[in-house]
Amino acid sequence: MRAYDIIYKKRQNQELSKEEIDFIVACYNNGDIPDYQMSAFLMAIFFVDMTDEEIFYLTNAMINSGEKLDLAMLNMASADKYSIGGVGDGTSLIVAPIVASLGICVPMMAEHGLGHTGGTLDKLESIPGFRTNIDKKEFLNILDLIGVSIIGQTTEIVPVDKKIYALRNVTATVESIPLICSSIMIAEGVENLVLDVKVGTGSFMKTYANATRLSEKMINIGKKFNVNTSVVISDMDAPLGNCAGNSLEIKQAIEILKGNLKNDLYELSIFLSALMIYNVKKTITLQEAKILAQKQIDSGAALEKFQRMVHLQGGDVRAVEDPQQFLPKAKYKMEIKSIEEDFISSMNSQKIGIAEMLSGAGRAKKEDTIEYSAGVVFYKKINEYVKKNEIIAEILYNSPSHIEEAVAMINDSYTISENKNIKRGFSKNPNVYNYCEFSDNGKIKTCAYHTISTSF
Repeated sequence: MRAYDIIYKKRQNQELSKEEIDFIVACYNNGDIPDYQMSAFLMAIFFVDMTDEEIFYLTNAMINSGEKLDLAMLNMASADKYSIGGVGDGTSLIVAPIVASLGICVPMMAEHGLGHTGGTLDKLESIPGFRTNIDKKEFLNILDLIGVSIIGQTTEIVPVDKKIYALRNVTATVESIPLICSSIMIAEGVENLVLDVKVGTGSFMKTYANATRLSEKMINIGKKFNVNTSVVISDMDAPLGNCAGNSLEIKQAIEILKGNLKNDLYELSIFLSALMIYNVKKTITLQEAKILAQKQIDSGAALEKFQRMVHLQGGDVRAVEDPQQFLPKAKYKMEIKSIEEDFISSMNSQKIGIAEMLSGAGRAKKEDTIEYSAGVVFYKKINEYVKKNEIIAEILYNSPSHIEEAVAMINDSYTISENKNIKRGFSKNPNVYNYCEFSDNGKIKTCAYHTISTSF
């Protein structure tokens, strides 16, 4: 068996066998297949797709590349949440402690940001001392103690995913639905998975059709692994929350967990938390789960869980108690003012994400260093009225080298017109996201719309 033959077969749009997929994944993991051949394999998948059976084999081969994570020993119901890209998407920082504060095990393996999308690991690493590169033993110990831990990919658990993900980032294959599915479903060991599929300008899924297709694939693959998989399709035509940037988003998450802030990020986080709670049968209805999620914030239990996770992973807890003083702060700021007066009818999230990267908060390539204090603050968002010369956004930075370009990106991302955006969120009701339920054959059965607020 040769890698060349497998690449050629996939390029010809022929279905690969379990043995062929096992071979190419194992050989790449062992170093017997070079990056350039695996890159060709990934590009072949990108262009010709994979069947559900092939995706199952690929996911299984990736899981078998390392040690398996056995959560049964913890004697807790388990659930995870995974978001598909986004700008200002700090839901994991809020959802994980809310759900874990109810005695549910939440083992999250997250990633660093690249390009226009942020990374949960970068956000957490903006907390002085916070460690995301912990090993399997410590990961399980923390889960046993407090039920939640957020870490990066390890050399023990699914090591080949880290290598393949790095290749996807530099070969323009990140958006491949089969590759997204296989990478997500390695969150192996959990009984319940909630997938937040972003769709719009700031997402890898630019169209609702592609988001729906990915959702249906994930439902079907989840069944093959006996994982109860639910999907939320959420809007990424505008960034989530009031800011985009690492320490900025940590501050925002802390304010939400303290009960001091309610915005669209808060609303989506509550809904994702509720879906996880409902799926593990902590409540009879989804509405009861939403109420319970809110109670965990009101009681302080969710914030306390976040503080304990920060402490156990080496972070300075003072950053949670007083983020203004103990989280990194940028040296400079640049205000961006509106040149027109009317409603903000659209925001291009991808351009905003690029502006965030240019401020120093993100990476153009994986070797780049980032400024944890840099980012963008939003004072006005979609459907809000803005006056001429009113501040609509602010860029925080430490180096002025790319700021003019970042300012131009922000200005270009805002559209101001006399009409509100009534199409946002894929329904006639403005400011919504969609929760899709699926039938047994993996096709969409019902789609209920849940209103979220975009006011600060």
